Amino acid sequence: MKFIRFGTPGMTETLIDPGEIREPHLHVVAAILWHRQGDGRMLIARRQQGTHLADYWELPGGKLEAGETPWQGLQRELHEEIGIRASDGRPFMKVYHRYPGRNVLLDTWSIENYRGEVSAREGQPLAWVAVAELENYRFPAADLPILAAIERSAIAETRRYD
Repeated sequence: MKFIRFGTPGMTETLIDPGEIREPHLHVVAAILWHRQGDGRMLIARRQQGTHLADYWELPGGKLEAGETPWQGLQRELHEEIGIRASDGRPFMKVYHRYPGRNVLLDTWSIENYRGEVSAREGQPLAWVAVAELENYRFPAADLPILAAIERSAIAETRRYD
């Protein structure tokens, strides 16, 4: 049984089974996309004006469509948004978050191999950012536990080679 982090502002974070989520929610997939140069930078994108949480930065991805698996949805979203084809990925972390007016299950995957060149196909600003620089960007609340886990894993990875 897999568990995910569940947090609501002002409440303690707990772990829940995704199969126990009974309330309506959006299933969103997102990529932790590492730069090909292997320099520890990852891609972030700024949300467009007129969208929920406009001007916040996020990991590239989007909503699952009916009948898609998370991997299929992520591949489609990455191609539509940034013009790449992910060739392999592995689940990283899931977070369930209640925003005012909507609930989101954020399903993140770590992507290290892809075909194509990253480009902003929807006109959104993109940035390759070192993990240590993530704190300089404003992210939605659902992303924060994921970013903290990325920081912990990146620090552990760096220390392994010292």
